[in-house]
Amino acid sequence: MYYLYLLKCADETLYTGITVDLNRRVNEHNTSKLGAKYTSIRRPVELVYSRKFRNRSLASKEENRIKKLSRKEKLQLIKK
Repeated sequence: MYYLYLLKCADETLYTGITVDLNRRVNEHNTSKLGAKYTSIRRPVELVYSRKFRNRSLASKEENRIKKLSRKEKLQLIKK
């Protein structure tokens, strides 16, 4: 099982990623050097959206689609 997730950073920006362990990954973004460089300077981050996928390919395709959305469109997705 793969998870697509969106994080809201302390500076109100949004970060999109995929993982197999959602709780571990969010914790890494907040506390570890294993988190993304982008989020490491924008801590703390908050999980605002997640969705399950049965394989990495589907999760990656959705990640790429979401990364192309405008901020407004991403916020609308989060509200749903």
